[in-house]
Amino acid sequence: MLAVQADGQDIRTIEGMAAADGTLHPMQQAFMENHGLQCGYCTPGMVMAATSLLEENPNPTERDVRIGLEGNLCRCTGYHNIVKSVLAAASA
Repeated sequence: MLAVQADGQDIRTIEGMAAADGTLHPMQQAFMENHGLQCGYCTPGMVMAATSLLEENPNPTERDVRIGLEGNLCRCTGYHNIVKSVLAAASA
């Protein structure tokens, strides 16, 4: 999408997830607490996709999470802790 196409729209980025006082978003906190990050390359996309997933489905199964994140690639992990992080955020 070109920037001009987003004119007048609300855009959420990873930089805007935390509160103004620096408190992490619950998804960011869950990733940190459950070791859902490794090198950090995929983390912004995973956090954003996972947050969107929980907005659409607040009580996902492990399968739902894996399907919801299938468009994001992680080069470091087997996705176990990423899925664990999303499920932890869902139960928070």
